[in-house]
Amino acid sequence: MRAYLLKRLGLSLPVVAGVLILVFALMHLAPGDPVEVMLGESAAPADRAALRAALHLDEPLPTQFHHFLRDLFTGRLESIFYHRPVIGEVLGRLKATARLAAAAMAVSLVFAVPLGVLAAWRKGGALDAGAMGFSLLGVSMPSFWLGPMLILLFSIKLGWLPVSGSGTTAHLVLPALTLGLGMAAIVSRMVRGSLLDVMSEPYVRTARAKGASERRALLRHALTNALIPAVTVVGLQAGALLSGAIITETIFAWPGIGRLLIDAINARDYPLAQGAVIVIALSYVAINLVTDIIYAVVDPRVRFGK
Repeated sequence: MRAYLLKRLGLSLPVVAGVLILVFALMHLAPGDPVEVMLGESAAPADRAALRAALHLDEPLPTQFHHFLRDLFTGRLESIFYHRPVIGEVLGRLKATARLAAAAMAVSLVFAVPLGVLAAWRKGGALDAGAMGFSLLGVSMPSFWLGPMLILLFSIKLGWLPVSGSGTTAHLVLPALTLGLGMAAIVSRMVRGSLLDVMSEPYVRTARAKGASERRALLRHALTNALIPAVTVVGLQAGALLSGAIITETIFAWPGIGRLLIDAINARDYPLAQGAVIVIALSYVAINLVTDIIYAVVDPRVRFGK
């Protein structure tokens, strides 16, 4: 297990290095001048030059990248707009994003597993058609459309839930549904397909031959092994929740890292935007690593040492 873990960590290091380089390069290629945003167009040239020198924006890009890495790894990377350490700003918002992602994951699994099981159990029937119809609908609805539709229905027309903000469980419902329903559509199709594959395996046929009912063969013998491929999909989707949360947090004014990233980009706050993107990317890498480990633990055919 230790060798497997070290191998996965080793494969993650080039990804992290690539993320650092791309984040730095893309932020500096983006149009706009942070000095002009902070001081305004009417600022004196001397003031602009002084601020540009203080932020190291007048130096060559390799030198700026050196300053960026040094400040990043020493915790001294400071937001241009807020004048506070980036690590504090990002971690302060990460808790809200993690809460939203966990709620969306719960919504997804509550819908996806029963729908996938029912669709496989009644293959070709009305339940199968209904479940796959829901799956197709969920995949087809982008979050930037689904979120406003949920607001119109549950907040404005019915008045059951708040439009936006945070602080209570009620504020969490609509953002979690917006993120979770799309994920549920993907996972339910995976559960259905995996179950149908497993149901034809010899050990399931043996269980039927011994007198097990179709329901028992499905739930007791097939479901556990059918969920193994779904673990990978759930892990990948969990990482995608962090990137999908950018749009959802903006729609519902959720105070998470996605909304912080949008604000930083609008303000041309290079260090803050870079810190937010790096945390999102590292979270994605960490989730994929945990998914690989869980998959290896669940599936005994995985050779840890290779």
